Amino acid sequence: MARVVVDVMLKPEILDPQGQAVANALPRLGVADVASVRIGKRIEIEFDGAADLDRAREIADKLLANPVIEDFTLRVEETPAEGEQQ
Repeated sequence: MARVVVDVMLKPEILDPQGQAVANALPRLGVADVASVRIGKRIEIEFDGAADLDRAREIADKLLANPVIEDFTLRVEETPAEGEQQ
């Protein structure tokens, strides 16, 4: 079994109100050295057999990300064999 991880982030020019809220809260927690925070999504797609990056890219482009305001990246992540611990 193979896993493809899709990371979806707002494009840099799009305002991120969730990230701004987190960044504004950090000083109240005593964290003063963070310049900015961006919030995104991580989606894991598990394929039977080998990872299919072309299929994962199609899924991400058509379903998981809004191409007008979001960018996405794909990467293959090894999954442990049955009985192995993570």
